[in-house]
Amino acid sequence: MSDQAASSSGGRREVWLFVLQRLSAMVLAPLVIVHLVTMVYAIQDGLTAAEILARTKGSYLWGTIYSAFVIAAAVHASIGLRTIIGEMTSLRGIGRDVLAALFAAAILILGFRAVGAVI
Repeated sequence: MSDQAASSSGGRREVWLFVLQRLSAMVLAPLVIVHLVTMVYAIQDGLTAAEILARTKGSYLWGTIYSAFVIAAAVHASIGLRTIIGEMTSLRGIGRDVLAALFAAAILILGFRAVGAVI
């Protein structure tokens, strides 16, 4: 592969990552609003975390909402971290991508464990 072809494919990948991060932000924004409004409403009624979880137990709607939240957060944060690593360190290429992928995996694992408590 020529240097120009490698540069072109790398540039295309960066554009797709940029687009994917913006799309994940579009998904995250309404989900964050739903979460915050729900939490403020629940806390004003004096509910504890245990009481909130007891009310959401078995709710596939909340499970779906929070699953989408976890996936969007993992995509958004890992792409952002990859960009920050590239800007703040000399780490490039596969090393930077592996770190971002590991970060995404950690968010997915921990996030879906939390979703499991909701449903």
